[in-house]
This record gives sequence, C-alpha cells and structure tokens, in this order.
Amino acid sequence: MSHNAHLGDLLLGKSVKRPVLRGVALIKRHLQGSEVWFIVLAGGVGLIAGIMAALLGHFAHLLQSMLYGFSPDLRLSALPTIEPWHLLALPLGGAALGLVRFIFPRRTRAPIDVVEANALYGGRIPLRDSLIVSFQTFLSNGFGASVGLEAAYAQLGGGIASKIGQWLDLKRQSLRTLVGAGAGSAIGAAFGAPLAGSFYAFELVLGGYTPAALAPVAAASLMAVLAAQLMNIEPFVIASTAGQSIEISGYLLYAVLGAICAGVGIAIIRLVASVEAIVRKMPIGEIWRPMIGGLFLIPVAWAAPQALSSGHGAMHLYMAQQALVTTLLLVFALKLVASVISLAFGFRGGLFFASLFLGSLLGSIFAQIVNHIYPAADLDILNASLVGMAALAVAVVGGPMTMSLMVLEVTHDFALTAAVVTAALCSSAIIRERFGYSFSTWRLHLRGEAIRNARDIGWVKALTATSLMRRNHTTMGESEGVAALRDKVPLGSTSRVLLVDDQGDYRGIVPTAEAYIDHVSPDAPLKELARQTEVYVRPDMDISAIMRVFEHFGVDDLAVVDEDHKLLGLLTEKYVNRRYVEELERSQREFFGEM
Repeated sequence: MSHNAHLGDLLLGKSVKRPVLRGVALIKRHLQGSEVWFIVLAGGVGLIAGIMAALLGHFAHLLQSMLYGFSPDLRLSALPTIEPWHLLALPLGGAALGLVRFIFPRRTRAPIDVVEANALYGGRIPLRDSLIVSFQTFLSNGFGASVGLEAAYAQLGGGIASKIGQWLDLKRQSLRTLVGAGAGSAIGAAFGAPLAGSFYAFELVLGGYTPAALAPVAAASLMAVLAAQLMNIEPFVIASTAGQSIEISGYLLYAVLGAICAGVGIAIIRLVASVEAIVRKMPIGEIWRPMIGGLFLIPVAWAAPQALSSGHGAMHLYMAQQALVTTLLLVFALKLVASVISLAFGFRGGLFFASLFLGSLLGSIFAQIVNHIYPAADLDILNASLVGMAALAVAVVGGPMTMSLMVLEVTHDFALTAAVVTAALCSSAIIRERFGYSFSTWRLHLRGEAIRNARDIGWVKALTATSLMRRNHTTMGESEGVAALRDKVPLGSTSRVLLVDDQGDYRGIVPTAEAYIDHVSPDAPLKELARQTEVYVRPDMDISAIMRVFEHFGVDDLAVVDEDHKLLGLLTEKYVNRRYVEELERSQREFFGEM
C-alpha cells in the first residue's frame, strides 16, 4: 500500500511538473519569437526597476536624515550648516563600506557594470556584482559621501534585467536590449524623465538607437516612471525662465560654454584617475581607504555642506539665489574636491549628478562673467546654469540627447532646450575628438579594456587565434633539406610549409614556390629559406589584434605559437578578413533587429 502511495506521489509530482515545465518553455518560446511579448517583458522589467530605484532613493535619504539629524522633507546638500559631531558619519560610513568589502572580498576581476556587460559580455551581468555594487553605492550615498545613487540605479536595473533575460535564454542582442531597458528605466524613474531614461539606454548602455529597441526601451522607461510616481518619488523639476527668446549671439555664447565644459570635463576625469592612482600607492589597505577618505571629507563638509551627497538640494539652492561668482567658485572647488576624495578613497558611486551640479555652477559663473564684460549679451543666469548643467554632464557621462531631453523634461522649455542641444553637441564633439572616453569608459580603459562606448565588441573578443587557426597545415623539420620538401610537398599542393625544430618549437615559414627555384640547392637546409621566424601570434589574441599584426608586417600567413614557443596552427589573412566581415555583418543585422 505504501509502495502504491509512493508511486502515486511520484506520478502526481511528475504530472504537476510537466505542465509547469511546458508552460515555462512556452513563455520562453513566445519571448524569443514575438516582438510584442518582448515589449511586455521590457515593461515588466521597467516596473521592477522603477520600484527598486524608488526604494533605494527613499532608504538612502532616510539614512541621511537619521545620521545628520534633519527633517526628511529637506536635502542634505541644502543644509546651511551641519553640527560637527554629525560629520563623524563620514568615516563611520567608510568603516561600514570597508566591513562590506571584508565580508565580501573582491574577486580577481572588478565588478561588471552595465556598459562593460553590453560591450563585452552580451549583456550578462553576475547578480552578485549588481547587488554588491548597489549596496556599496547605497552606503556611500546614505552616509553622506559626495557621490550619487545613479550608478546604483543603473546597475540594479540592468542587473535585474540581465538575470531575467538569462533565465529566459534570450538571444544575445535581445539580452543587451533588455539590459539597456532596465538600466535606462531606472535612471528615468529617478529623475521622473522617461525620455531621458530611454536615451540613456540608447546612448550609454546600448551604444546606438535602433527601431527594434525603441518600443521595449520606451515601454520600460514609462513603466518605471509610473512606478516611481506611485511611490511618491519627487521628480527632478526646475523652473526655467520659460518663454524667453534666445538671440543668435546667445546660441554662440552657449556653444562657447559647451566647449569650456568639454575642457573642464576632461580635466575632472583625468584628475579623478590621477588621485586614484596616488591613493593606490599609499600604504593603506583597500578596506581602510574609505574610512580615511571619510576623515578627509570632514573639513570639506564643515566648510560647505553643499559638497556632500549627490547635490540635488544644493543645485536648487544656488539656482534659486544666484550667488556671487566668488561663492560659486568656492562651492565648485569644494564639491570637486569632495567628489575626487570620495571616489579615490573607495566610496562607490559615480559623477552623474555631481557633473550636473558642477555644470550648473559653471554655467552661472560663465553668465555672470559674460554679462559683466559684455552687458549687451544679457545672458539669463538660470538658463545658463541649465545649459552648463547639461554640457558638463555630456563631457563627463556622455549622451548629448540624454542630457538635452532631461533639461526639456525638467523645465518644459523648448526654446531653452534648443540652446542646450547646441552646447551639448559642441561639448560632445570636442570630447570625441580630443579625448574619446566618458568617465566610465575611461576607467575601463585604465584597466586595459578597449571600450569607448557600449557597442557590442564581445564577438571580437570571442574570435581568438585558437578559434580561427587551421590545424591541417604542412609541417617539416628545419634541419630537413630542400630535396625532402620537393618530395613531400608537390608544387601547388600548398603555398607554405611551417618549420619546427626537434622539440616542436616554431622556426619559421618557407614559401613552397621558393623551394622550387632553380638556383636553390636541393641539399640546402630549409632553415636557410625560413621567413617570419619572430613574427607570429599568440593563441589568445583576438581577431582585431591579429588583423593589426597582418597589416603591420605585410604578410599573408601567420603561425599561432604558445608561450612555450610550440607551434599550434596557421592563420591566413584572407580567411581572417572574411571571418571578420561575416561576424561584423551578423552583429550589425542583430543590432538593427534583422535576425
């Protein structure tokens, strides 16, 4: 009886599991083959990202209000003064961050962010990386360090999207699109700006705009903003001088402001990297650096509380009161110092909102100086602050349309947005020509990654010499004679013979035709005809590096040789070029949704 009952339970379990598995398989099939269902999925991801962004923002602000003793309806960076003992929260936060790093030590690689994931790994982000980075950013901002939560928003939204996409076995391009939708929607939710969130995904996470990605990204961003509004997230709104016309001279001056912001942005990015390099050389363990950085932040915060946190409150404060140039310069310097200290000493975060705040200060300074030197210009200081805000953010973060649309959505001023687009495009053009990196891609560049944007180059990394090489090459010993080659290798059977020594080490390439030249002695050893004895590639080199070797040395064939100098295989330039073109075409078709 018990045996029959057990058998019945097994059959019941099997009968329950089979419909569930079939249902999951059916969902996966619909999502992989239906654009409409994928849009629905992206909307769901956006809803989750919006909820997570709202919760993260609420809890970080609540932590700040508890630690610094201010009302929850205020902002930390808008406080006129802070009691000195409250500033002990900065090193305390550094100690908490160090404790997290002690409990969850970093692996051999740095955590993968959304830009790196979409550029190199087809949108695959380990959930552990997303959770740890988001929690570290929450602690850094919550304890008052001069960093924003935007990195956590994007990482959490993109990480959740990546995990869902991997579970559903989405194709590479679909997964990249979903990650972009998740990251962009979280940013859109944080600012209450769905258009800015969408273009954040297009410009910064996907690396381009395609019709195939338009609807999923837009759906995700709209759902995220809706979720944030339902959770009472305060949208980022600034009242501009609406309706004021801008003369041609104003557009020219704002273009100059965009150029200035580009130069300042490059300086900021390089400054952060330089100070980080100096801090790494100090005899301070990685776990202790945030606490030391928190101690350094205390005098800066005591002099100007506006330097703390992301700077939302301080931006509204200075846009409303239009302070003197000397005051603005002082706050600019202190905010920059606080941001550099925070990032260099290991607080987690980014420069997204810091660049917005610094840009607004720079725009106000620019307008006041221009009006003093040339009163006829009559630049509106508030409008100049908004133009500078977007232009410096473009220089540091990237995304000219992202920042331009953000200004449009927070001001609802179309005339001003035209001036913002002018300055943003000038800033972006100068950055691309003179520097070529955003803050995030510059950090990846310093780690050795050849990434300038989020366009998918993972397929380039996957095409290595090992995967491309031929193993059916003709090999002979270097000590064998020309006569032996003529006997073994008929003319026309192969264009080259690879030489090895008695231990199998690579010793060069002999063109078959040269061994058949009349004046070549049949008794001559093949090593006398050897070419490219020191020209070869390693098995882990990607196709881009291989093509550079072909171009530099002007050869048609390359041997693949390991670190022990053993011959592994052969590459031909014709085949490598053909494979590159095939993969490039396939990648482009996937990017534009044609596959």
